[in-house]
Amino acid sequence: MSETAATDTHCPYCSLQCGMTLRAPRPDGTGASGVGVEVLERTAFPVNRGALCGKGRTAPAVLSSRVRLTEPLIRRPASGRLEPATWEEALDAVAEGLARTRAECGADAVGVFGGGGLTNEKAYALGKFARVALGTSQIDYNGRFCMSSAAAAHQRAFGLDRGLPFPLADVARTGCVILVGSNLAETMPPALRYLTELKENGGKLIVVDPRRTRTAEQADLHLAPRPGTDLALALGLLHLVVAEGRVDERFVAERTSGWPQARAAAMAHWPELVERITGVPVPELRSAVTMFCDAESSMVLTARGPEQQSKGTDTVGAWINLCLATGRAGRPLSGYGCLTGQGNGQGGREHGQKADQLPGYRKLTDPAARAHVAGVWGVDPDALPGPGRSAYELLDALGGPADGGGIRALLLMGSNPVVSAPRAAHVEGRLRSLDFLAVADVVLSETAALADVVLPVAQWAEETGTTTNLEGRVLLRRAALTPPPGVRTDLEVLHGLATRLADGLEKGFPTDPEEVFEELRRASAGGPADYSGITYRRIADEDGVFWPCPGAPEAPGGAAAAPGAAGEPEAAAAFAVEPVPDGPPPVGAGARAGGGRTDTASGADAAAPFLDARAEGAPHPGTPRLFLDRFATDDGRARFVAVSHRPAAEEPDAEYPVLLTTGRVLAQYQSGAQTRRVAELNAAAPGPFVQLHPLLARQLGASEGDPVAVVSRRGRAVAPARISGDIRPDTVFMPFHWAGEGRANTLTNPALDPTSRMPEFKVCAVRLELEREPKRVEESPAQ
Repeated sequence: MSETAATDTHCPYCSLQCGMTLRAPRPDGTGASGVGVEVLERTAFPVNRGALCGKGRTAPAVLSSRVRLTEPLIRRPASGRLEPATWEEALDAVAEGLARTRAECGADAVGVFGGGGLTNEKAYALGKFARVALGTSQIDYNGRFCMSSAAAAHQRAFGLDRGLPFPLADVARTGCVILVGSNLAETMPPALRYLTELKENGGKLIVVDPRRTRTAEQADLHLAPRPGTDLALALGLLHLVVAEGRVDERFVAERTSGWPQARAAAMAHWPELVERITGVPVPELRSAVTMFCDAESSMVLTARGPEQQSKGTDTVGAWINLCLATGRAGRPLSGYGCLTGQGNGQGGREHGQKADQLPGYRKLTDPAARAHVAGVWGVDPDALPGPGRSAYELLDALGGPADGGGIRALLLMGSNPVVSAPRAAHVEGRLRSLDFLAVADVVLSETAALADVVLPVAQWAEETGTTTNLEGRVLLRRAALTPPPGVRTDLEVLHGLATRLADGLEKGFPTDPEEVFEELRRASAGGPADYSGITYRRIADEDGVFWPCPGAPEAPGGAAAAPGAAGEPEAAAAFAVEPVPDGPPPVGAGARAGGGRTDTASGADAAAPFLDARAEGAPHPGTPRLFLDRFATDDGRARFVAVSHRPAAEEPDAEYPVLLTTGRVLAQYQSGAQTRRVAELNAAAPGPFVQLHPLLARQLGASEGDPVAVVSRRGRAVAPARISGDIRPDTVFMPFHWAGEGRANTLTNPALDPTSRMPEFKVCAVRLELEREPKRVEESPAQ
């Protein structure tokens, strides 16, 4: 490449998928500013408008051969160590290990575990590989740990799951935002500008978090509930909405169902009871309702805080109920949305990595969906396996006896469960008990270090592919560099394995990402997440395309849209689309109004600027805004779901009297497999810590920096004390980015939500001990 070569692409980290431009290195290996690859602002991309956090700015550091894998590794029996191997030897070993296990123990003794950072093409191909090449039902991915509870609640209430049903630009234009369990300032800093602009426009920000985070510092009102009580909090707010006469009765009557049952459940959670459960004073509850309802338009946005609980689906459902009861859904600048975490957490579950889904967000149990996808894949629908285990259940089954349903061999791509899974020491033990483990990754993660074979794969800047950000905007990551010698793409890995597993099988696993995407378009046609009208050219020309985006009535390749499917053109039009997603707000949809609720049932006049204005016969423009005319349910109505508060799976007691919650810090990302290899980021966040309140520190006898052991029923983690008044006295916080003795997920509880199968990362009971002088905390300090 020439020294001036520059490529527009996207950050490899969070779900914002910030736009950036990469300047490729000179032929001598140095970039324009003396580094291998230079990151430039891409101000025209509407999501981040050029802004990048430290992780995005330093992302090229992981491209260095000094920190990444550059050749396959095989564990040699003689030494027991991972040693260099050729690609042919490594692929032979993986294919033989998977095929042997399948032949001896059955197809479901082979598992596949994917990642929310894989592109749509790779997620699609991995799901197809599991079900067609291996014939196994045992596939899931780490995105189950991201927003599965919100996805389940979305489906239950609206009939469709997309993280945000509107572009991020709408957040700045609404009148009030309740942000629940998100530290946006540290987890996705470029998005903080939307909250800043919200306030500049006269809107109000309410943050719900047990800690006073950098995000909470920006709030007009900070509610600090006890961890695990977000469900009671939402129900208490809905109780007050009813008691104060703020229900939008016309909206409820004309656009929803199930209100009487949901109302009755909420009325059992009176304010004083909610205060006792959550610790949030009644006057603060009333203030939150006033701010939310006095604005002409309002939103609720949730993240992992309320979702990563054993009642996460019901918790999100309660917040959705609040939006529906007040008419804050299906209208411009209003609604419920989820802030997806991983880079392709949205697209990753839409196209087949998830245990119970087929491409296009189709259900694996739906005969019509099976027939459609099997037709695209050229296989018998009856040959497709049924739904498999969820992520934690799959990991828990590793190494178990095959005749009891155990998994004996695992292919893992783009995940590091040794650090990121709940009850991590147990999961590490299950991985060690496998007969065979193959890992494809860009670095030698803690999980890859346990493998029998490690395959070095290309990174974000070295391969082209699509991702779908938190808005449902399908984006194109372009390759700016050629992978180093010894590195292959994930698509090449799957192709190579398919070649070895059966004659001719490799034809179904092309290595060109655009060819894979064309097949994905056909497979998704007519499904809820319909990509059939999206092409690489359109994505490039339009800075992304929002799904659903149906193609012509007959989809590419002759696959007709399924009648009545949410993604077919008629249904997509019913959701309402608008071809300029980041333009100015509609006339009459101002940020605030003094009179309380809006009583227009459909919001048709205000919605007019958002409706589909394409010319007859023109390509579908995509769907930036969902539900403005109808919801994606059979009758077009949103569904209230009656929910009631229940305790966390593990409450404090005399032996474990303190609550632990976990999360991220600004300079690290997820399991830290990549960011812990970047010097600048490690300097900012060098290791784990235990944040605790001064009252709790005094009771423990701990000073700043003292090693504190946090002990749960599952294990023990040790990290320096960070004493702060910004956290509740009954709660400690640990970031989860590190392995070793400070691994927070050694402690976390794998108790699962009954609907989403989300583990309860966000709350468990612990005790604290000073490492130098072990001392058990006998009782929790007063709240």
